[in-house]
Amino acid sequence: MAEVRLVVQSDDFGMCHAVNAGTVQAFREGIVTQVSTMAACPWFTEAAALAREFSIPVGVHQTLTCEWDFLRWRPLTDGASLVGEDGTFRRTVAEAAAGISHEDAVRELSAQAAKFAAEGLTLEYLDFHMGSSVPSAYDEVSAALGKPFIYGPEWSSRFASMEILSDRDAADKKPWTLSYLDALTPGVHLLVTHCAAADPELAALHRPGSDTYRWAEEYRLSDQAIVLEPDIHQSIKDRGIELTTVQAAFAG
Repeated sequence: MAEVRLVVQSDDFGMCHAVNAGTVQAFREGIVTQVSTMAACPWFTEAAALAREFSIPVGVHQTLTCEWDFLRWRPLTDGASLVGEDGTFRRTVAEAAAGISHEDAVRELSAQAAKFAAEGLTLEYLDFHMGSSVPSAYDEVSAALGKPFIYGPEWSSRFASMEILSDRDAADKKPWTLSYLDALTPGVHLLVTHCAAADPELAALHRPGSDTYRWAEEYRLSDQAIVLEPDIHQSIKDRGIELTTVQAAFAG
């Protein structure tokens, strides 16, 4: 076993077709090792089929928010506190945290995990979308399922580091990633990405100038380029870094 092990995660699988297509390529041809899947989203069924076809290690990306202007998704359950005036999830973590009850969150997140399981997918871990809206609910659902909630205090402390690649300027991502790889210490590290294939669908998620516009297309396409970048692959090889998953890294 290598001294330095790296989990490269891609989030939002199932959100839209462009994300699904890019994520599969990032796993098959790039350095992505595990994928966080959104069971409440419109393209989840396709994501589940792709995960089965290509044996992609997957977790549940627990979803209590929806940030986009034009791509809006609804809860799987009918908890009144889960939604805003339009009947879809709230747009920000702050709004969700202020409005969602523990009971409604637990029922919704449990339904998302059940839908995931109904597709025949093996649950390897849980995390969350955008941020922590109802911390007590994540803990309860994780305990009930007996799977690691990787952003919870117990599991996050097991990583030597946890970083997000995505919210950086595109021109800075390659030098940042090379420097990041060079500085990794012995232990298990987590690098979170948001991959997507180039498709007009991404630009159509938001109004021009929206608060989330950089997350729709810019961040995802530049993440996609990094996980496929030959120099990044070579750096990992040269440094003897072992690419792994949460389940494999912490087995036993």
